[in-house]
Formats: sequence, structure tokens, C-alpha cells
Amino acid sequence: MTTPVCTSASAVAAPARQTRPYPSFSSYVRARQSVLLRTARSLTANPSDAEDLLQTALTKTYVAWERIEDHRALDGYVRRALLNTRTSQWRKRKVDEFVCDELPEPEPVLDGNDPAERQALHDAMWRAIGKLPARQRAMVVLRYYEDLSEAQTAEVLGVSVGTVKSAVSRALGKLREDPELGLVR
Repeated sequence: MTTPVCTSASAVAAPARQTRPYPSFSSYVRARQSVLLRTARSLTANPSDAEDLLQTALTKTYVAWERIEDHRALDGYVRRALLNTRTSQWRKRKVDEFVCDELPEPEPVLDGNDPAERQALHDAMWRAIGKLPARQRAMVVLRYYEDLSEAQTAEVLGVSVGTVKSAVSRALGKLREDPELGLVR
């Protein structure tokens, strides 16, 4: 007579040894470092900071390596360590503010490289040119914006070269006196 054997009960009596996909911490790091570095780079703007962040998270993972029961969830553990470390760094960031009589910033230098300043100057110039009489405005635009010579401007408008010279001179005088352009000088 044979006694029935329950296979499931015997499996419970002698639990199977859990197989670990990564036998050591160093094999895990070698296998997953590039993926984890991409995750760290998504958390910081600077690639060097991302490497430091990953190094810190891997250090925390190494310390807890023996306590981690399910090695199939290591990526999640490291990602959580990355996020927690980044959050801690952000919270520890200290910004000191001091009250002072003078502003520490130097005066802005208007060298024409600032796009906003160039646009403001461009807009102010066109508003000032728009205030000129039509004939002077046409001569200034042809002479300086279209880069025509005095003779070419005179030919286009059907006037003499002397008329172009005197009208442009008067127009430039009005532009110099324009209060809106006085701030730019």
C-alpha cells in the first residue's frame, strides 16, 4: 500500500531557495548602470550632478543589499533612492539673502547684444521715424534703411541731390531731439 503524497504540502515544508537574478551588487551595477544613469539625468539638469546622484543612490542600495528580499525589484528600489536623494538635496539647498544699501549687480552695459534692448531701440526708432513728415520719412528710409546713395535717393524721389541732403539733415536733427530716443543715447 502506498501512501499518497501531496506535492504542494511538500513544497511548503521545504521552501525552494529564491534565485537571485544578480548574484552580487557589482554585477547588478554593471548590468543596469546605463539605465539608472538615464533616470538620474532626468532628475537633474547637469550630467555631472546626475552621476553624483546615481553614485549616492547606489551607495544607499549597497548598504541595504542584504536586506532587500526581492532582487527583481532592485530597479524600483534604486529609482526610489534616486528620487529621495534628489528631494533631500533640493530641500537642503540654502539660499542666503543679505540686506544691503547697494545692489551687488553691476550696472547693465548697453552693448547692443541684448535682443530685448535691440528690439526696444528698433521700436523706438520706427516710432520716431513715423513722426517725421512723409517726404523726410521717405528720404530717411531710402537713405539709411534701403542703403541708397544720395544720388539714388534723389533719382527715386525725383528731386535734386541738394534737396535730399537738406531734408535728411533736418530729419536727423528732429530724430536727435526726439525724447523717446534720448533715453537710448
